[in-house]
Amino acid sequence: MAVIHKLDRSKGLDIFLHTPGGETAATESIVDYLRAMFGNDIRAIIPQLAMSAGTMIACACNKIIMGKHSSLGPIDPQLGGMAAHGIIEEFERAKREIAEDSSRIPVWQPIIAKYNPTLIGECEKAIKWSQEMVAEWLVSGMFEGKKDAKKRAKKIIEELGDHALTKSHARHISFDRAKDMGLEVLELESKILDLQDAIMTVHHACNLTLSATGAYKIIENHNGVASLGVLQQQK
Repeated sequence: MAVIHKLDRSKGLDIFLHTPGGETAATESIVDYLRAMFGNDIRAIIPQLAMSAGTMIACACNKIIMGKHSSLGPIDPQLGGMAAHGIIEEFERAKREIAEDSSRIPVWQPIIAKYNPTLIGECEKAIKWSQEMVAEWLVSGMFEGKKDAKKRAKKIIEELGDHALTKSHARHISFDRAKDMGLEVLELESKILDLQDAIMTVHHACNLTLSATGAYKIIENHNGVASLGVLQQQK
Protein backbone atom coordinates (compact mmCIF):
# COMPACT_ATOMS: atom_id res chain seq x y z
CA MET A 1 0.00 0.00 0.00
CA ALA A 2 2.84 2.41 0.81
CA VAL A 3 4.59 1.99 -2.55
CA ILE A 4 1.35 2.20 -4.57
CA HIS A 5 0.11 5.32 -2.76
CA LYS A 6 0.01 8.38 -5.08
CA LEU A 7 1.00 6.43 -8.20
CA ASP A 8 -0.78 7.31 -11.44
CA ARG A 9 -2.98 4.22 -11.70
CA SER A 10 -4.19 5.16 -15.18
CA LYS A 11 -0.77 4.08 -16.50
CA GLY A 12 -1.25 0.52 -15.24
CA LEU A 13 1.41 -1.42 -13.37
CA ASP A 14 4.62 -3.18 -14.37
CA ILE A 15 5.50 -5.43 -11.44
CA PHE A 16 8.92 -7.08 -11.06
CA LEU A 17 8.60 -10.53 -9.53
CA HIS A 18 11.66 -12.27 -8.10
CA THR A 19 10.50 -14.75 -5.50
CA PRO A 20 10.63 -18.43 -4.46
CA GLY A 21 6.94 -18.27 -3.59
CA GLY A 22 4.81 -18.06 -0.45
CA GLU A 23 1.42 -18.69 1.10
CA THR A 24 -1.69 -19.09 -1.05
CA ALA A 25 -3.75 -16.81 1.22
CA ALA A 26 -1.16 -14.02 1.00
CA THR A 27 -0.99 -14.46 -2.78
CA GLU A 28 -4.75 -14.06 -3.07
CA SER A 29 -4.66 -10.90 -0.96
CA ILE A 30 -1.85 -9.38 -3.06
CA VAL A 31 -3.64 -10.05 -6.35
CA ASP A 32 -6.99 -8.81 -5.02
CA TYR A 33 -5.36 -5.55 -3.89
CA LEU A 34 -3.38 -4.98 -7.10
CA ARG A 35 -6.47 -5.58 -9.21
CA ALA A 36 -8.51 -3.25 -7.02
CA MET A 37 -5.91 -0.55 -7.72
CA PHE A 38 -5.05 -1.20 -11.39
CA GLY A 39 -7.79 -3.46 -12.73
CA ASN A 40 -6.39 -5.87 -15.32
CA ASP A 41 -3.77 -3.40 -16.57
CA ILE A 42 -0.90 -5.26 -14.88
CA ARG A 43 2.16 -6.73 -16.56
CA ALA A 44 4.51 -9.14 -14.77
CA ILE A 45 8.25 -8.87 -15.37
CA ILE A 46 10.33 -11.93 -14.47
CA PRO A 47 14.03 -10.93 -14.52
CA GLN A 48 15.10 -14.32 -13.16
CA LEU A 49 12.51 -16.46 -11.40
CA ALA A 50 9.01 -16.31 -9.97
CA MET A 51 8.26 -19.73 -8.54
CA SER A 52 5.11 -21.19 -7.01
CA ALA A 53 3.06 -18.26 -5.65
CA GLY A 54 5.14 -15.94 -7.86
CA THR A 55 3.87 -17.85 -10.88
CA MET A 56 0.33 -17.55 -9.56
CA ILE A 57 0.69 -13.76 -9.37
CA ALA A 58 2.16 -13.71 -12.89
CA CYS A 59 -0.87 -15.65 -14.14
CA ALA A 60 -3.10 -12.91 -12.71
CA CYS A 61 -1.44 -10.34 -15.00
CA ASN A 62 -2.39 -9.62 -18.61
CA LYS A 63 1.14 -10.24 -19.94
CA ILE A 64 4.34 -11.83 -18.65
CA ILE A 65 7.79 -10.61 -19.72
CA MET A 66 10.45 -13.34 -19.50
CA GLY A 67 14.02 -13.68 -20.70
CA LYS A 68 15.78 -16.77 -22.02
CA HIS A 69 17.14 -17.23 -18.49
CA SER A 70 13.84 -16.57 -16.68
CA SER A 71 11.75 -19.24 -14.99
CA LEU A 72 8.24 -19.81 -13.73
CA GLY A 73 7.36 -22.84 -11.63
CA PRO A 74 4.62 -25.33 -10.73
CA ILE A 75 1.71 -24.02 -8.67
CA ASP A 76 0.88 -27.28 -6.85
CA PRO A 77 0.37 -26.35 -3.16
CA GLN A 78 2.75 -27.49 -0.43
CA LEU A 79 1.77 -28.43 3.12
CA GLY A 80 4.58 -28.54 5.64
CA GLY A 81 7.13 -28.69 2.85
CA MET A 82 5.40 -31.65 1.18
CA ALA A 83 3.44 -31.61 -2.07
CA ALA A 84 -0.30 -31.90 -1.42
CA HIS A 85 -0.63 -33.91 -4.64
CA GLY A 86 2.15 -36.24 -3.48
CA ILE A 87 0.47 -36.91 -0.14
CA ILE A 88 -2.82 -37.81 -1.84
CA GLU A 89 -1.03 -40.01 -4.40
CA GLU A 90 0.76 -41.87 -1.62
CA PHE A 91 -2.48 -42.35 0.34
CA GLU A 92 -4.30 -43.66 -2.73
CA ARG A 93 -1.39 -46.03 -3.44
CA ALA A 94 -1.58 -47.32 0.14
CA LYS A 95 -5.32 -47.99 -0.19
CA ARG A 96 -4.83 -49.75 -3.51
CA GLU A 97 -1.97 -51.97 -2.35
CA ILE A 98 -3.73 -52.92 0.89
CA ALA A 99 -6.95 -53.76 -0.97
CA GLU A 100 -4.98 -56.01 -3.32
CA ASP A 101 -2.81 -57.61 -0.63
CA SER A 102 -3.53 -57.29 3.10
CA SER A 103 0.03 -58.34 3.91
CA ARG A 104 1.02 -54.78 2.90
CA ILE A 105 -0.72 -53.36 5.99
CA PRO A 106 2.41 -53.55 8.21
CA VAL A 107 4.38 -51.67 5.54
CA TRP A 108 1.93 -48.79 5.24
CA GLN A 109 0.69 -48.57 8.84
CA PRO A 110 3.64 -46.58 10.27
CA ILE A 111 3.55 -44.22 7.28
CA ILE A 112 -0.18 -43.51 7.45
CA ALA A 113 0.03 -43.21 11.26
CA LYS A 114 2.14 -40.06 10.83
CA TYR A 115 -0.69 -38.28 8.98
CA ASN A 116 -2.75 -35.75 10.89
CA PRO A 117 -6.48 -36.66 11.02
CA THR A 118 -7.45 -33.88 8.57
CA LEU A 119 -4.36 -34.01 6.34
CA ILE A 120 -5.93 -35.60 3.24
CA GLY A 121 -8.91 -33.24 3.34
CA GLU A 122 -6.61 -30.22 3.77
CA CYS A 123 -4.56 -31.36 0.77
CA GLU A 124 -7.66 -31.71 -1.38
CA LYS A 125 -8.93 -28.25 -0.39
CA ALA A 126 -5.51 -26.64 -0.95
CA ILE A 127 -5.31 -28.09 -4.47
CA LYS A 128 -8.85 -27.01 -5.33
CA TRP A 129 -8.30 -23.52 -3.89
CA SER A 130 -5.11 -22.79 -5.83
CA GLN A 131 -6.40 -24.21 -9.11
CA GLU A 132 -9.77 -22.44 -9.00
CA MET A 133 -8.13 -19.16 -8.01
CA VAL A 134 -5.55 -19.14 -10.82
CA ALA A 135 -8.12 -20.33 -13.38
CA GLU A 136 -10.41 -17.42 -12.46
CA TRP A 137 -7.51 -14.95 -12.71
CA LEU A 138 -6.55 -16.25 -16.16
CA VAL A 139 -10.12 -16.05 -17.47
CA SER A 140 -10.79 -12.58 -16.04
CA GLY A 141 -7.34 -11.18 -16.87
CA MET A 142 -4.94 -12.63 -19.43
CA PHE A 143 -7.70 -14.23 -21.53
CA GLU A 144 -10.46 -11.72 -20.89
CA GLY A 145 -12.82 -11.49 -23.86
CA LYS A 146 -11.43 -14.56 -25.62
CA LYS A 147 -13.98 -17.21 -26.58
CA ASP A 148 -11.70 -20.07 -25.56
CA ALA A 149 -10.66 -18.45 -22.27
CA LYS A 150 -11.85 -21.28 -20.01
CA LYS A 151 -10.31 -23.94 -22.25
CA ARG A 152 -6.94 -22.17 -22.32
CA ALA A 153 -7.01 -21.61 -18.56
CA LYS A 154 -7.82 -25.27 -17.94
CA LYS A 155 -4.84 -26.39 -20.06
CA ILE A 156 -2.46 -24.12 -18.18
CA ILE A 157 -3.77 -25.23 -14.78
CA GLU A 158 -3.36 -28.87 -15.77
CA GLU A 159 0.26 -28.30 -16.78
CA LEU A 160 1.27 -25.99 -13.92
CA GLY A 161 -0.74 -27.71 -11.20
CA ASP A 162 -0.25 -31.42 -11.93
CA HIS A 163 2.47 -32.72 -9.62
CA ALA A 164 2.53 -36.02 -11.49
CA LEU A 165 3.40 -34.11 -14.66
CA THR A 166 5.89 -31.57 -13.27
CA LYS A 167 7.37 -34.18 -10.85
CA SER A 168 8.96 -31.52 -8.62
CA HIS A 169 7.75 -28.26 -7.08
CA ALA A 170 11.21 -26.84 -7.79
CA ARG A 171 11.02 -27.53 -11.53
CA HIS A 172 11.80 -24.48 -13.68
CA ILE A 173 9.53 -23.55 -16.59
CA SER A 174 11.25 -21.60 -19.35
CA PHE A 175 9.96 -18.90 -21.69
CA ASP A 176 9.44 -21.43 -24.51
CA ARG A 177 7.60 -23.87 -22.24
CA ALA A 178 5.37 -21.11 -20.84
CA LYS A 179 4.54 -19.97 -24.37
CA ASP A 180 3.80 -23.52 -25.51
CA MET A 181 1.30 -24.08 -22.70
CA GLY A 182 -0.60 -20.94 -23.74
CA LEU A 183 0.54 -18.16 -21.42
CA GLU A 184 0.76 -14.66 -22.92
CA VAL A 185 4.53 -14.14 -22.66
CA LEU A 186 6.76 -11.47 -24.20
CA GLU A 187 10.48 -11.95 -24.79
CA LEU A 188 12.68 -9.73 -22.64
CA GLU A 189 15.41 -9.71 -25.29
CA SER A 190 13.01 -8.36 -27.95
CA LYS A 191 14.18 -5.16 -29.65
CA ILE A 192 10.54 -4.09 -29.75
CA LEU A 193 10.39 -3.94 -25.95
CA ASP A 194 13.90 -2.42 -25.62
CA LEU A 195 13.76 -2.97 -21.85
CA GLN A 196 16.39 -5.60 -21.17
CA ASP A 197 19.18 -3.33 -19.90
CA ALA A 198 16.86 -1.31 -17.67
CA ILE A 199 15.14 -4.39 -16.22
CA MET A 200 18.36 -6.27 -15.50
CA THR A 201 19.93 -3.16 -13.94
CA VAL A 202 17.07 -2.92 -11.45
CA HIS A 203 17.26 -6.66 -10.81
CA HIS A 204 21.01 -6.64 -10.14
CA ALA A 205 20.71 -3.61 -7.86
CA CYS A 206 18.07 -5.40 -5.79
CA ASN A 207 20.12 -8.60 -5.63
CA LEU A 208 23.20 -6.67 -4.46
CA THR A 209 21.11 -5.04 -1.74
CA LEU A 210 19.81 -8.43 -0.60
CA SER A 211 23.26 -10.02 -0.57
CA ALA A 212 25.22 -7.13 0.97
CA THR A 213 22.79 -5.96 3.66
CA GLY A 214 20.37 -7.42 6.18
CA ALA A 215 17.44 -6.89 3.82
CA TYR A 216 15.44 -10.02 2.97
CA LYS A 217 12.41 -8.44 1.27
CA ILE A 218 12.21 -5.40 -0.99
CA ILE A 219 9.05 -3.75 -2.32
CA GLU A 220 9.91 -0.49 -4.07
CA ASN A 221 8.42 1.74 -6.74
CA HIS A 222 10.13 3.83 -9.42
CA ASN A 223 9.87 6.94 -7.23
CA GLY A 224 12.08 5.41 -4.55
CA VAL A 225 9.29 4.78 -2.05
CA ALA A 226 10.07 1.44 -0.47
CA SER A 227 9.05 -1.06 2.15
CA LEU A 228 11.95 -3.26 3.31
CA GLY A 229 12.11 -6.26 5.58
CA VAL A 230 15.48 -6.12 7.37
CA LEU A 231 17.06 -8.55 9.81
CA GLN A 232 18.41 -6.97 12.97
CA GLN A 233 22.19 -6.96 12.99
CA GLN A 234 23.65 -8.25 16.26
CA LYS A 235 26.95 -6.79 17.39
